[in-house]
Amino acid sequence: MRRHRKSLWANGFLSMAAAVCCGLACTAAAAVMSAAVIYYIMGDIGLTAAFAGFSLGAGSCAGAYVYGSYRRRRGLYGGSLCGALMYTIIAAAGIVLFGELPGIKKLLLLTICGAAGGVAGVNSKRPKGLTDQ
Repeated sequence: MRRHRKSLWANGFLSMAAAVCCGLACTAAAAVMSAAVIYYIMGDIGLTAAFAGFSLGAGSCAGAYVYGSYRRRRGLYGGSLCGALMYTIIAAAGIVLFGELPGIKKLLLLTICGAAGGVAGVNSKRPKGLTDQ
């Protein structure tokens, strides 16, 4: 007889930490891909800010989508919180590495994209491996 173990997604703190880590990994992957596109295909760095904004938005949306699809409740709140936590991590890294705080536009971008991803995740199809929480 198997023991019933609670899912990672049943705990609010652990599920948010996993979603934020997933969002940061997606942001880093999108940034690497956009840097490769700029270097190898475009050759011009004029659109670097647009690619960076796209990478941030895509990572935030992906992390909040994962949170919403596995948590299955409060997608708008959880997605916004996921984006805000991603901003705090990025801001802390910016202060440590460059000595300056990122702008408020990044916070708004991450929060809005996170909210959209959280809502889309809650309203998506239920994941296969998800057991009841």
